[in-house]
Amino acid sequence: MRFLFEPGFFSSAPVGTAFVIGGVTAVVSAIVGVLTVVRGQSFAGHALTDVATTGGSGSFLLGISPLVGFIGAGVVGAGAMELAGVQRRRGRDVATGVVLGAATGLSALFLYLDTTRSATTGVTQQILFGSIFTVDPSTIPVVIVLSVVTLALIGWMYRPLLLSSLSSELASARGVGVRRVSLLFMLTLAISVGLSSIAIGSVLSTALLIGPAATSLRLTRNLRKAFVFACVFGVLATWLGILFAYDSYYWDPSSQGLPVSFFIVAIIFLGYLVSGLTIVRRFVGPRVPTRGRAETPRRARPSNVGEVV
Repeated sequence: MRFLFEPGFFSSAPVGTAFVIGGVTAVVSAIVGVLTVVRGQSFAGHALTDVATTGGSGSFLLGISPLVGFIGAGVVGAGAMELAGVQRRRGRDVATGVVLGAATGLSALFLYLDTTRSATTGVTQQILFGSIFTVDPSTIPVVIVLSVVTLALIGWMYRPLLLSSLSSELASARGVGVRRVSLLFMLTLAISVGLSSIAIGSVLSTALLIGPAATSLRLTRNLRKAFVFACVFGVLATWLGILFAYDSYYWDPSSQGLPVSFFIVAIIFLGYLVSGLTIVRRFVGPRVPTRGRAETPRRARPSNVGEVV
């Protein structure tokens, strides 16, 4: 195993912190990501990465934790997108695009001020592409609490959320507060993007959110299995990325090592490509149709809610 684990890997405190934060973040991102793909809101997830960039860069100017900036700005952006949008997909996309444009402009301003007024080096790199080996261990309890709250909220509204994802009209007819459920889901999406921004940076956080989810939905039409596959793949990609990034310091004595985010995104991308191979899809099963491609769902009994038909 010497060729795989370089000296000091298991005794390194930064590696231990990275494993905990990366693993927890990957699980939350996978679960929220599956629902994001099913609901056809991947564009909203991408927009929130730019909103998170605004918060992260602004937090450096204020001298506060980047996690506070990532999640705080994400929650505000998610609320703005949902409240400004309408139930129709076109209206949601327009509202998302408006928020995305505003966030990008503010990000450019804050990043410029960070680099010109701050003596801290690597601020832009840390915000955009992450630096999980430098995360303070005191962040772990905060990440765990936020993750538990997010997963508890998803569990609490799971059935009405899934029903509104398949048919908002049917959900409204059955008394589901579609707008309220949609707003709560956007808040969980914002928290998920904020957490993944700590691991791989705000720009690349979409990869951890959408990649494992899209891969799992290619391999199974059962939503519960998709959650499991996405969690396993996300955690595996994150932990392997941490391992390869640590080992890369030893590949070339003159090298500074390669970033964790590069390896995580590369593994997720390769996994998605492999999942599209015909032989893999035939072996595992048909993919799940997303909201944008799904046929009109049949009236399903409560026992069928866990599976997209």
